[in-house]
Order: sequence, then structure tokens, then C-alpha cells
Amino acid sequence: MEDVSIIDLYWARSQEAITQTKNKYGRLIYSICMRILRIAEDAYECENDTYLKAWDSMPPQRPDYLSAYLGRIARNLSLDRYEKEHAQKRGGSQIPLILDELEECIPSMPDGGLPLELRDLLNRFLESQTERARKLFVRRYWFGDSVKEISERYDLGESLVKMTLLRSRNALRELLEQEGVSI
Repeated sequence: MEDVSIIDLYWARSQEAITQTKNKYGRLIYSICMRILRIAEDAYECENDTYLKAWDSMPPQRPDYLSAYLGRIARNLSLDRYEKEHAQKRGGSQIPLILDELEECIPSMPDGGLPLELRDLLNRFLESQTERARKLFVRRYWFGDSVKEISERYDLGESLVKMTLLRSRNALRELLEQEGVSI
């Protein structure tokens, strides 16, 4: 089923919207949650919470890209859950390491979100990167893949992945400084 049709089901308040969303995007949503939480039961709960949040937000929201919209919801719910459950301890997840890596580039916001201007800058930055650098950056900082997982996925050496990510972070920091965004 096409995304527009699924969104129309949400707007019509049809329960079929959830079923169609799960059929088309269930694996994507679960994988995003699982990469962050690393516990199947928690990932499954966040997947279901994503469907509920999508149900509650459409209408009034009418996303242009349903997969990105659902991915953002799943990611934010998973990060919130991770933060709540790991406030006192750090486990084997990649999240603390990823956040430490990005901390040197992107200013932290009080509510954990990014202002629209910063999102636009980040999108512009990603468009300026090579296809490989963009894919590595997104796999690392959006999907939460480990360096090892990225190197295996793209058949690259881990040192090349690390260097590419470092260069991308440095380029991002430089762009943000040029645009007057304080870190």
C-alpha cells in the first residue's frame, strides 16, 4: 500500500492504518528501536508506542515521508526510554559513545530536539558529503550502528570508517562555526 493511502487511513481514523503501517514499516521501526535499546521486549514496546504516537499525531500532522516520520518517532521514543532506563548506568549500547562523538559538533538542546535552522544546516551538510560519507554518517548517527557493523555492511576497514566519520564530524563542526552556531 502506498504511503499516501496509509496516511489517508490515519486521517479517516481507520484501524487499518495501524495494520498497514506495521506491514510496511514494522521491520524498520523495530530495527531502529532494537539498535538503541538492545532488548527485544523493550524494542517491541517502543515499536507499538510508535504506532500509538503516529495514531495520535495524524491528524493534524500529514507527513511528506511516512518512513522518515515513523523512524523519527521510533528513534525519539527509544532514546527517551534508553535515557530513562540507563540514567544510573552505562551498558554495552552504542548510544553513549555516539552522543559523545556528536557532542563536539552539535550543541545540545535543553529539550533534546534540534531547532529548525540546525536541522536545515545538518541536511545541507549531508547533501554536501560524498555518497559513502553520507551513508556512513547516517548509519552511525541515525541508526546507531557500531563501527564494526558499518564496516561489515559496506565491506570497508574499520579504520577507514572511523576516519571518514571523524572527517565528517570535523566538516560539520566547521560548517556550524561558519554559520555562527555555537557549540
